[in-house]
Amino acid sequence: MTDLLAKNIMTSDVVTISADATIGELSKILLEKKISGVPVVDKEGKLIGIVSEADIIRENIKVRFPFYFDPLMFSGFVGDFENYSEDIKEYLKTMVAEIMNQHVKTVKPATPVSETVDIMLSNRINRIPVVDENKKVVGIITRADIIKSMIETKSL
Repeated sequence: MTDLLAKNIMTSDVVTISADATIGELSKILLEKKISGVPVVDKEGKLIGIVSEADIIRENIKVRFPFYFDPLMFSGFVGDFENYSEDIKEYLKTMVAEIMNQHVKTVKPATPVSETVDIMLSNRINRIPVVDENKKVVGIITRADIIKSMIETKSL
């Protein structure tokens, strides 16, 4: 794996999102594409952050969820649930900029895969954007890409 470079294993067709998109739009993309996170880019395609399902969930914890159900208190539960539904609707209108991580670890296309793995493991991250010299996103590497490269290298 030491001979492989980021450009050899990265996914080039990267799904990205803008900072002014809503959490609702982000959630729809993640579900439709069956991915768990995306780079956040500006209008020129330059990396400005990263956002994942974990960021959505972490912030969603602040939304009051009705955790209990007592049949004797059903009317109270309905009221709590209605408030929760309204809270969620409002939360889904929140901009991605408010929950994205702006301190993003990146690699260049010529970064060795072994170095990429070290960065991912030492920072406990699941994905790492691959950027060019202008910070434009040219690819992304996930843990699945690492495993796939190990299997493909082994079978050569």
